[in-house]
Amino acid sequence: MPARSLPLRTLGRLAGMALLAALVPLPAAALDVVVTVKPIHSLVADVMAGTGEPALLMAGAASPHTYALRPSDARRLEAADLVVWVGPMLETPLAKPIGTLARAGRAMALARTDGVRTLEGREGGPWDDDGHAHGHSHGHGKGAAAEEEVDGHVWLDPANARAIVAAVAQRLAALDPANAGRYRTNAERADAALSALDQQLAARLAPVRGKPFLVFHDAYQYLEQRYGLNAVGAIAISPERKPGARRIQALRKRVAQSGAACVFSEPQFDPGLAATVTEGTKARVAVLDPLGASLKDGPGLYPALMRGMAEALAGCLSSPS
Repeated sequence: MPARSLPLRTLGRLAGMALLAALVPLPAAALDVVVTVKPIHSLVADVMAGTGEPALLMAGAASPHTYALRPSDARRLEAADLVVWVGPMLETPLAKPIGTLARAGRAMALARTDGVRTLEGREGGPWDDDGHAHGHSHGHGKGAAAEEEVDGHVWLDPANARAIVAAVAQRLAALDPANAGRYRTNAERADAALSALDQQLAARLAPVRGKPFLVFHDAYQYLEQRYGLNAVGAIAISPERKPGARRIQALRKRVAQSGAACVFSEPQFDPGLAATVTEGTKARVAVLDPLGASLKDGPGLYPALMRGMAEALAGCLSSPS
């Protein structure tokens, strides 16, 4: 039996639907964006809200100073449309693989981004080991060597966070023009929230301006300069290198001479070192978490991280001896 023919009206409707489908573009796939560390991931996630979610490379309590790249990580980086990182001064183990992507225009180094203010790491005295060179040496040259001497913890100044948000939105808009308006709207909202956060942090930290304290490693000068804080030394020369007995003795003397009220450890590293440094002194021990090791990933991490550090500093430094 011959197949029944469709009515002309039905055929016309089907042809019209086919033409409409051909004219209406399919929604573009979300950008595949990989971000190395949690605080930067939080800022990028805020900018991407409603378009997709960036992937986080270093989850949990992973430290960028000591991170070991796995084969799955390498594949993830290679497949990404964009990799956002601070630069080789922070994510040192990733300098080679991300450097290859940078040459292909698929990596964004925030330390080189317009509007992001960078500071050189400190050296000598309480920031060094008798002035000898080490993995975080801080000379005054130019070019690639000078870049490696930059302190990579740029997100600890909310003014830098605002510059990062603006730059990331611009880069994403160029890669994904269909969502350019959303990126810019998200960036404007995030900028207003970061401005308000900056004012809140300034008010919380104002009572402890200038009070001396020691940190685990030299990661906080962006925060110090922004809010007038007074770190007087670091326990470790670099996060991957434990201090020796001579340095511990010198740090105890530094605590006593400076009148440091607190010595801060970090969750990624041995908490016993801070206790050892304060032994026999009146200094208290508390924790600063510059990476948000215990915080949930996502847009809310950055403000929670900054408020948490402000509370830790204000709480310890304002406590009675």
